[in-house]
Amino acid sequence: MSQRPRQPSLCERPHRARNHRLHELVRCKYSCSSAFPRPNPDAMAPLPDSFSYAEWNATYNRLSFGIAAMGSATIFFWLQPPNVTKNYRTALTITGIVTLIATYHYIRIFNSWSEAFTVSSKDGGDYTVQLTGSPFNDGYRYVDWLLTVPLLLIELILVMKLPQAEIVSLSTKLGLASTLMVALGYPGEIQEDLSVRWFWWRLSMIPFCYVVFTLTVGLTEATSKQPSSCCRMMRPMGPTITRRGRA
Repeated sequence: MSQRPRQPSLCERPHRARNHRLHELVRCKYSCSSAFPRPNPDAMAPLPDSFSYAEWNATYNRLSFGIAAMGSATIFFWLQPPNVTKNYRTALTITGIVTLIATYHYIRIFNSWSEAFTVSSKDGGDYTVQLTGSPFNDGYRYVDWLLTVPLLLIELILVMKLPQAEIVSLSTKLGLASTLMVALGYPGEIQEDLSVRWFWWRLSMIPFCYVVFTLTVGLTEATSKQPSSCCRMMRPMGPTITRRGRA
């Protein structure tokens, strides 16, 4: 005579249901994570090994020029606060901080670029450029943007004579959005797989579009209250940021 299978008791049923839900969550985690491309945390920005001496030297000289330009600009900006209206001194000080940060990172990029290549000439012939095996740390650019882009947006808000509450609100929103934009862009920068690069590019475009929308549409009323000369200068701001961001 066959026995009927034992039915779980009332105490066992919730326990089995929880175990089933936990199993489904774990299975979903691994199946979903494989559907999205994940960056390689050990990767660095890929460098081509076919640089000519002229190309290498042009980049070398541009970085040197950037260090000199940003460093001298920092000195200039920090000498100017006594010559401007009190309301704009904070913004001018922030400008000097931005160029100081840029100077530091240009120096780091310059050193990393120099260490990543070796330039040599055999028997008095043309110079050749070869990789040394040392990684070129492209992350310095993104760390620079992570600090300077929010500061530049905050500086813009500070010079628009907005109510204090609106200044704090816009500075917080634009600062966080721009930080997220840069942070999402870096994982794609260091990958060679185009599908992964495009995935992270699409993600970074979400906060970028929010920043552009806020500057071009959200600040329309505030911009209209500025002097006519200021309005003419700020009108192309949105299209310029859009072009620079897409580049």
